[in-house]
Amino acid sequence: MCLAFFEGKGYSSNFTKHMTEIKGRLIENPLVSIIGTTDAICSACPNNREGVCESSQKVAEYDRQVLLRCGITEGEVMPFLDFEKRVYDNILYSGKREEICGNCQWNSLCCFKDR
Repeated sequence: MCLAFFEGKGYSSNFTKHMTEIKGRLIENPLVSIIGTTDAICSACPNNREGVCESSQKVAEYDRQVLLRCGITEGEVMPFLDFEKRVYDNILYSGKREEICGNCQWNSLCCFKDR
């Protein structure tokens, strides 16, 4: 869901560069596997410690809520644009984003875009 609001701001220049590259690749609509652990996006995050997120409980709850509200199960494989559409239709367009991740440190970057 964070990709919808990513503006080139981030934890570090390395993370920002990596996130920009990932977002560019996802626009090409590859198949994505929905997983509940650190993934390609997380690989450059400074909170990723050898494949384990320092904020794993908080992030896992965000992920759980997104999947639940979008009717997606962990392990599903789908085109990225299908995943993105479900997120927009079920969460962003309906104004539900803040219910899921309103306590995120980056909330101020997203709070005016989903209304």
